[in-house]
Amino acid sequence: MLNSAENSIVLLVDLQERLMPAIENGTRVVAQAVRLGRIARLLDISVIGTEQRPDRLGNNLQDIRALCSNTVAKNHFDACSDGLIDELPMARSRIVLAGCEAHVCVLQTALGLLDRGLQVTLVSDAVGARKSTDRDAAINRLAKAGAEIATVEMVAFEWLRSSQHPQFRDVLQLIK
Repeated sequence: MLNSAENSIVLLVDLQERLMPAIENGTRVVAQAVRLGRIARLLDISVIGTEQRPDRLGNNLQDIRALCSNTVAKNHFDACSDGLIDELPMARSRIVLAGCEAHVCVLQTALGLLDRGLQVTLVSDAVGARKSTDRDAAINRLAKAGAEIATVEMVAFEWLRSSQHPQFRDVLQLIK
């Protein structure tokens, strides 16, 4: 099923100051998450963030915080258990998900969203973990659980639908 801008919301999970240096290819993961968030904002798609124990792991990186309309601070690995569901616009049924760590907070949040009947698209090139084996296992597990797996570019072009979209050139500049 194609992602549509009308029913999507972007969720950026735990891209935090003290966590990111430990993430394999963390710079690339953040760059892709920022690209996803910027594209979403160009297309008037809401971006929400989460932070796991910000008192211990720090806030999300500044580039991530700047993209988020709000951020849910949490103690549970599944953000749904700490009020995420209340922050999601009711008209949006597809959660486009990126962040860290793939096998812990991203996985458990995605499973929580799926359990609540929401559609989840996991953006694989904007998801990270300390070890690639954990990242890969989480992506495989979520695919089997019903999440769609996509990349930033795939999602962007699905949101646009056509090269005649008014924001096509601006989005294209972010992809290149």
